[in-house]
Amino acid sequence: MIRGDLNDVTIDRVVEFSGPIRTVAEVLPDVPAEFWRAHEESFVPDYWDPGTDAYLANVQTWVLRRGGLTIVVDTGIGNDRSRPQIPVFAHLQTDFLERLSAVVRPDDVDIVVNTHIHYDHVGWNTMLVDGEWRPTFPNARYIVPRADYDYFHPGNESRMRAPENADEKRRFDGIRLVFADSIAPIEASGQLELWTGEYAIDDAFSMAPAPGHTPGSSVLRLATRDTRALFVGDMLHSPAQIMRPEWRSSFDLDAATARESRQAWIAEAARTGAVVFPAHFPGPGAALVGPDGREGHYAVTRWVTVPPGSLEGSIT
Repeated sequence: MIRGDLNDVTIDRVVEFSGPIRTVAEVLPDVPAEFWRAHEESFVPDYWDPGTDAYLANVQTWVLRRGGLTIVVDTGIGNDRSRPQIPVFAHLQTDFLERLSAVVRPDDVDIVVNTHIHYDHVGWNTMLVDGEWRPTFPNARYIVPRADYDYFHPGNESRMRAPENADEKRRFDGIRLVFADSIAPIEASGQLELWTGEYAIDDAFSMAPAPGHTPGSSVLRLATRDTRALFVGDMLHSPAQIMRPEWRSSFDLDAATARESRQAWIAEAARTGAVVFPAHFPGPGAALVGPDGREGHYAVTRWVTVPPGSLEGSIT
């Protein structure tokens, strides 16, 4: 857990998981092996382990407060889940909810933003109570992109593109479980709010599309007189994609569209001075970006340090 202030906005980060997830070649297949070595100082020790070639990541939740409004951005993996598509995150029993509650009581959350519907962004939408999945945040509106709801809805399975390999097939099959335990219960409770186009939460916060990783992948934009920030979900998995936005993640459903989204949003961040908050960056957590002198290439001009709190006892 961390706390920081961005002018009139208080930002907390609560980390559910931190560690290796596959290799960098598996997660970011377009990045040449020599690139990691040539830019080792940009990736070690936070984003890449050169000894094992592991991709290093956090699963984390952002808690934003401005005035009387409290927003939770992405809700992680969750406890008690059946996740055959990624066994390391199956049937977790962590203290994440207790640590989140030290920042904000679930009853006091006004808005839950799911930047997209993937297992590591919607898990704590719900919690298991007496054998039933119930909303973790009983008084919140859950803001979910309609494009993802429609695409991943079990009744629309025929709309999903065919998996390209065995790993994709496991993940595509697993999304039915994610929908059942993390989306359907909030719809049943009447708390689900679907949006399309651009969606204003209030005078400072708004949602905007960033498709490609999933059809409904989105960005939460914060814009006030003094503050610009972009919470970009899985649009970025590594600083390598800031440097070269054309490089895809293996988890992108539509690599070409995801590339266009990265290029457009990184350009906006560079132009406006918005602080970029990716969903999975360990280390400092957020960054200011700018052009590096070559067309279409960018650099981190300054890391915005959001130090992670202790994870002791959080993963079992």
